[in-house]
Amino acid sequence: MKAAVYYETGGPDVFRYEEVPDPVPGAGEVLVQVEAVSIEGGDTLNRLGGELSHTPHIVGYQCAGTVVSVGDSTTGFAVGDRVVTVGVDGSHAELRAVGEAFCWAIPAGLSTEEATCVPVPFGTADDCLFEFGRLQPGETALIHAGASGVGIAAIQLAKRAGARVLATASSPSRLERLGELGLDHGIDYTSTDFVDEVRRRTEGNGADVIVDSIGGSTLQKSLHCLAYRGRCMTFGDAGREFTTKLDISSMRANNQTLVGYFLGAELFLSPRPHAMIAGHLADVASGMLRVVIDRRFPLEEAGEAHAYIESRQAFGRVLLIP
Repeated sequence: MKAAVYYETGGPDVFRYEEVPDPVPGAGEVLVQVEAVSIEGGDTLNRLGGELSHTPHIVGYQCAGTVVSVGDSTTGFAVGDRVVTVGVDGSHAELRAVGEAFCWAIPAGLSTEEATCVPVPFGTADDCLFEFGRLQPGETALIHAGASGVGIAAIQLAKRAGARVLATASSPSRLERLGELGLDHGIDYTSTDFVDEVRRRTEGNGADVIVDSIGGSTLQKSLHCLAYRGRCMTFGDAGREFTTKLDISSMRANNQTLVGYFLGAELFLSPRPHAMIAGHLADVASGMLRVVIDRRFPLEEAGEAHAYIESRQAFGRVLLIP
């Protein structure tokens, strides 16, 4: 099969488009002919400096396609089924072997491209808002990087739950588009201090739940605009400030909570999120929720696709098409 691989971590130019051995499904696994890859923020971080589990390395959490063979003891899927899959790596390729516990059937009426945009963004957004964030109707949620995949999912889910939704983005035009998805108040972080704006929009109270994929100094500022008993979820380092130390001295007096989150751990250790993600696939299929696809690149242009994401121009998901 063909795959986008690299032999060392670094910038987008480390990618090579090469022939590599086909994966073989083991017990309880399926082999998927990949038809669409949703590039996740974690994919770019892993390419930049993650662990190389093998060389050449095939990066990538999430992809969707059609089952072409199954391993021993596999009972949930059969050849010909359309599935969306999540794994620790291996999505940037024409074929992927993955455990059936990390696959979801694609509902009728939902395109493979739309399905590949759902599990990681919507699963992360749902858990950050509700399982760990305990968001309640009438509360205020602040979503950082509102134009990202998780941001677009979180805005819709928070609004549907009856929350007041604030989000940050890098331009007024992006914020205007987010208004169509349920955003109540947008904050252009390039021209406005989001801490001051959150306080202003909440009559000085702050946000009850903050979903922070940026980390670093942005995460520090997020803590400064938490409401009393507010909950801040941190799940990414999109800001690339890996050495920043947090000052949490203000949290104790305000009974606030800071939670680190990783969807992969939940998927490995609990059956709970599998059903939750299946529900979101059904809701996207029915039109109750939306995914936004910004641009498609052929698999051989994985480097260009990663560079485009890192340029922060994308609104929604960027796909690779084998």
